[in-house]
Amino acid sequence: MSNKDLKAIKAAVKGRIQGVGYRANTHKRATQLGITGYIRNTAGNKVELVAEGKEDDLKELIEFLKVGPSGAEIEKFESEWIEATGDHIRFAIKY
Repeated sequence: MSNKDLKAIKAAVKGRIQGVGYRANTHKRATQLGITGYIRNTAGNKVELVAEGKEDDLKELIEFLKVGPSGAEIEKFESEWIEATGDHIRFAIKY
């Protein structure tokens, strides 16, 4: 994919998302969609995500992030479109 076609988002999700496989399921979904980037825990029951890929794939990932896997309870979801860097090789869970 050329950098011209590459889009990117940064998202923050807060809620009951730890201990329900939120990061693992997001990793699986992003990988299936061919999205690169990362997801990681931050303080206060939050995760942060940076993702790059095709715009339609990113929109599909956003819809997943708003709901999460079974057992997740999303209290707050924020996302913004950012400039893609093309620096990511795969989608990773950062610890």
